[in-house]
Amino acid sequence: MSAHSNKKGRLYLIPNTLDFGVEGAAVPLNEVLPQQVIATAARLGHWAAESAKTTRAFLKRVDEVCPLAQPLQSLEIKELPRPPKGRGGDLVNQNQAWHALLAPALAGHDMGLISEAGLPAVADPGALLVAAAHDADIEVLPLSGPSSLLMALSASGLNGQSFAFVGYLPVEAPARAARIKELEALSGRQQQTQLMIETPYRNSALLHALLSHLRPQTRLSISCGLSLAQGWTRSASVADWRSSGEGLPDKVPAVFAILA
Repeated sequence: MSAHSNKKGRLYLIPNTLDFGVEGAAVPLNEVLPQQVIATAARLGHWAAESAKTTRAFLKRVDEVCPLAQPLQSLEIKELPRPPKGRGGDLVNQNQAWHALLAPALAGHDMGLISEAGLPAVADPGALLVAAAHDADIEVLPLSGPSSLLMALSASGLNGQSFAFVGYLPVEAPARAARIKELEALSGRQQQTQLMIETPYRNSALLHALLSHLRPQTRLSISCGLSLAQGWTRSASVADWRSSGEGLPDKVPAVFAILA
């Protein structure tokens, strides 16, 4: 393995809270993030993020716990490139755009990558920046913080020895139904927990689809609002979910897990 150049900065993967977009639910930052994360975020002057606006909001919360090393308005926050339109898109320009974000690190400055929620580069487009950093021989340093996927898995009681994150399911009803049955069959064959997410306003639609197409004996676990004061996890058979008639809030992030 080649040694990293001393002249290059490092790319810190800065965890975020899980309360993004949940009105009135913010918890004190130091109840969710380790002090090391907050202190590191406070000293960084260069950032890559999905949204400059939400990153500034995060840094205001950091400043309340650990004063920023320089004024918020002087920080450089560059937004991640948007996915190219059409199949494939202009890959050359896309790669150049990702590498361009690393200019501060190449110039010797430490910089941060932050996700909208949870760990950067996990179920998050920032993974492409991490890949670009490795290509440029820039040291990547992940910091500890909440991962909704792993928190949901650990609280589910489902198989934590073998699991897969399958992302978002199709929106169209026929394709979604087919995917649910495919994942249930895979889970049954391999005894593998299948984890999935949905945008909060589609929580109820996904729950309805799962209860409509999974077998009664399949285990379904849902974690909602993890790390928030009102957060909860419930694991039960599909039959029990059907009989309970329990619904889901459409403004709080949720993680769904099945084990057939």
